[in-house]
Amino acid sequence: MGSGKSTLVEFLSRTYGVTPFYEPNDENPYLADFYKDMKGWAFQSQLYFLSNKFRLHQELDRQPGVVALDRTIFEDAEIFATALFQMRKISKRDWQTYQGFYGAILDAIQPPDLMIYLRCSMRTLRQRIRLRGRKMEQDVPLAYLKRLDRLYEDWIGSYAMSDVLVLETDQLDYIHDLVHRLDVMERIEAVLPAEIGRPVL
Repeated sequence: MGSGKSTLVEFLSRTYGVTPFYEPNDENPYLADFYKDMKGWAFQSQLYFLSNKFRLHQELDRQPGVVALDRTIFEDAEIFATALFQMRKISKRDWQTYQGFYGAILDAIQPPDLMIYLRCSMRTLRQRIRLRGRKMEQDVPLAYLKRLDRLYEDWIGSYAMSDVLVLETDQLDYIHDLVHRLDVMERIEAVLPAEIGRPVL
């Protein structure tokens, strides 16, 4: 939330002509029940998210050319579902079932050529959430955001399926600042020189 994922995907699409993909906005039919009873419905809700993201990744694998996705399936399992398991909202038995499904998915999809990790401080993140004004995001407890932040940092620290580009986004403004824009482009092109097209400035 608020790290700049969608903005970066739009920038990559405009600059390099890559095909943009965004996390599905389809309403999870378990969410209403989940918010009323997190422990009772966390497993079903997370399984629904995982299966939907699996279908999206399968579609990505069939796409010709270069594509950019704003949030990966890895985050569903490694961050959000893991947080619920740590908070004891998912039982050990259900977690083992979830992990088995996730492991089978990893064997069935292609890893990305490049993982771009957007890092920003908790202070910046909360400011962006407030400015964005989305009701659901305003109600997210600070302790939960901090838990997600720790899980993200642990995950990216051990991620080894592809090259990783870390962008510190607290002060980064590649939309309006030409120096920032050229720096981001140079760093991306250093990793994917053959895959991406000619940039459009």
